[in-house]
Amino acid sequence: MIYIGLFLLSVLLTYAIKSYANKKAIFDIPNERSSHSTPTPRGGGLAIITVFYFGLFYFKEGLDSRLFYALLCAAPIALISLMDDIFALSSRIRFFVQSVSAVMALYILGGVTSIDFIVFELHGWWLNIVAFIAMIWLTNLYNFLDGIDGYAGSEAVVVGLGLSLFFYNPLGLVIVAACLGFLLFNWHKASIFMGDVGSATLGFIFAVFVFYDTGHGNIYIWLILLSLFWFDATLTLVRRYRNGETITKAHKKHAYQRLIQSGWSHDKVVWSSLVFNLIFFVLLYFVENVLIVFMLNIIALYALMKLIDTKKSFI
Repeated sequence: MIYIGLFLLSVLLTYAIKSYANKKAIFDIPNERSSHSTPTPRGGGLAIITVFYFGLFYFKEGLDSRLFYALLCAAPIALISLMDDIFALSSRIRFFVQSVSAVMALYILGGVTSIDFIVFELHGWWLNIVAFIAMIWLTNLYNFLDGIDGYAGSEAVVVGLGLSLFFYNPLGLVIVAACLGFLLFNWHKASIFMGDVGSATLGFIFAVFVFYDTGHGNIYIWLILLSLFWFDATLTLVRRYRNGETITKAHKKHAYQRLIQSGWSHDKVVWSSLVFNLIFFVLLYFVENVLIVFMLNIIALYALMKLIDTKKSFI
């Protein structure tokens, strides 16, 4: 029943935020890199994050205190991202807050002293530097990939299901309930966008889960669950760098954007991503060796990017 209640709360909050954003003219205005053509209210992700924190406190007693307090470190990112949705803050301010939150979260988690890759294991204090960079990158790349209706929200549903099924964490279904309530308004054609308050904060929350337990090959599960997002964002960054482009400059070269440019609808891209995720969800569940699933995942992602190149070249 708690999950139904959280879903309904998400629906009510999203509706209220949409009404407020329309009244106060808090719109995402289309520009040359947008995938929408009309001004649309933004900030709907506040409903997702609010519902997530309701769930976090509801399940507090059953959670490791380290995880509980590390997840609270996402609150400053939610606040500064909400302000950015309204006032458009400097990227330096946002990066500073994200960095402080990442350091705090890693400290609360006890740091990352080892990562188990099954066939080998890494040890050392330097892993904390890697974890810090990865947390900042995941926070921002999730924001970058929130560019079409339903995409970031549906990916979060997949991650939430994985958190519940593979890690037996009740917060997984909290994320599912929160995102489904929002997606009722964000499915194409969206009447409200998630905004940075949703996408950046979700990215950080997922990063906390990733580095909460890096043993037993868990890192592969997270890489697979988040594969469409991190692979697209990272490969696009590398390719733009190799092209001599200014990588900090806004663009429309992510794979999902190029699919839209090639003529695919928002719905077709989102449903295709869900099918891709479902295939590897099933493989993760039935194949005992997660490393094999990860290798298949990387091969499939590379083939997918090559296919997208044939539809819309990476210029």
